[in-house]
Amino acid sequence: MNEDPPAPDDPPAATLRSLLAFEDGNALRLLCAPAAADAVVRRIAVGLDDLTPRQEGTLLLAVGAAAEAGTVREAARRGACAVVLGDADAAGTELVAAARETGVALLVRAEGTGWAEAAALLRSALSYLSVGDSDAADALRGPEAIPSLAALAARVAAYVKGSITIEDTQLRVLAHSATGPDADPVRRAVILGGRVPDWRVAELRRSGLLRALWTSRDVLHRPADGDTPERLIVAVRSGQEVLGSIWAAADGTALAPDAARHLRTAAGLAAPLLVRERLRESGTAHRREAALRGLLHGLGDRRTHAWSLGLSPDAPCAVVVAERDATGRVDDRALDVLVLELAAHRPGTGVLRDGDRLTLLLTGDASATDHEAAVLAVVRGLDAVVSSLPDCAPVWLGMGPVVPPERAAESHERAVLVLRALREREARTARAGRARPARYADAAGAGPALEVLRVLDAVRPVWESGSGPVHDLIRADLADGGDLVRTLAAYLDCGGDVPAAARRLVVHPNTLRYRLGRVRTHHAVDLDDPDTRLLLTLAARLTAP
Repeated sequence: MNEDPPAPDDPPAATLRSLLAFEDGNALRLLCAPAAADAVVRRIAVGLDDLTPRQEGTLLLAVGAAAEAGTVREAARRGACAVVLGDADAAGTELVAAARETGVALLVRAEGTGWAEAAALLRSALSYLSVGDSDAADALRGPEAIPSLAALAARVAAYVKGSITIEDTQLRVLAHSATGPDADPVRRAVILGGRVPDWRVAELRRSGLLRALWTSRDVLHRPADGDTPERLIVAVRSGQEVLGSIWAAADGTALAPDAARHLRTAAGLAAPLLVRERLRESGTAHRREAALRGLLHGLGDRRTHAWSLGLSPDAPCAVVVAERDATGRVDDRALDVLVLELAAHRPGTGVLRDGDRLTLLLTGDASATDHEAAVLAVVRGLDAVVSSLPDCAPVWLGMGPVVPPERAAESHERAVLVLRALREREARTARAGRARPARYADAAGAGPALEVLRVLDAVRPVWESGSGPVHDLIRADLADGGDLVRTLAAYLDCGGDVPAAARRLVVHPNTLRYRLGRVRTHHAVDLDDPDTRLLLTLAARLTAP
């Protein structure tokens, strides 16, 4: 595809190669290279409707467009030099052939990257690479793109004649210049702690400086005060969104007279770097979650998943599943407290949150001689934490066996069974009026209930496809409210002891005998037959209302 020369008043253009080099694989992967050696990119379009006719040098994010050859040809006709797809699996041979035919580059979003994130990074990177209309920008940027926030901090420090700190909106330090011997105590505390101390944040809020910083587009000046030297601060923005801030502090000598101008220019250069940092952090979280899900469910290359999570092949691991009572309040904080507890005391734990369930991948203590006991002790501690919370819904914790990472799916499956066994055990003890059992256990603690659940799961399809008097009884009674099914469940659980079953159901023994008589006379089901009792036991467990 031929490139039109830019008009004299066009801004300097970036190339697709420089754009991809800048974003460093955080958002995009190249599937098919463009025909032009250095295809020029002048704008980012989101969706086909954003493509104006024959506006050369457009990179199209194909949001909402079908991943087919016709989309690529239409994009090329309107002047696109590159098309970004949302799904790599959709890039079939016809699509790639259309890209090669039209000379358009074909790309795909990286796993875990949303359209909004990709658009923000590309637009800010395009602005960054196109900067070149000011002496200050040329001086700061130099002949090549600044590769990192650390490099930018060092370069800005040289021009402002002071110390530089670049922070995100949570006041975490992302980069800083070298600290001189005369640096003030606040700067040292911020750099050593990796973030602005809480007492300092409170002070900045009280003074109104933080509010002014996030709402102003200009450089703020804070004069020297006692041991605190002069500071200049500017917010870093991408459009209307605040991404972070740059702080310049005098470091033994006064700041340069034109420090504010350099700081203002640095804020523009920092924007795409901050977007890239945010995207890298987000992408890392997405990739860790994908690896954890793959490991827990046995999907994909489990060895690769373990490597992505930083686990050695022989690391002792156990899966713990925590589930809160879904009938509790929607704003219940029990699972949130568990996540915070793990973050504080076991930061390496893999955590997945799905509604009312948490799935945890706990790594064992390398120094422990009994990994099962060590992990169970952690689970016992988690149970103590949630049990001490006032007015919170019940939480059950099922622990799977300790296994190598590649067998985490086995541990996960067993942990889910333990969880089900705990919930069913508590429901049965509540019906029997007995004391509540523990809400945590490993496989040994769950006992034979685990094998019963496995048998029931295997039997369910056979039951659901069957027929006969027992099936007719169960289906008819469930349609009528399920009194007979509950009666049979209690009678069979109590080993045929009518008085004990009546006490559990809180009815008179004669009432229970009458119901059992109805089972025999109205439904022709013989309760004295062992096979019938076994089938009724299975049916009651599978269908209990």
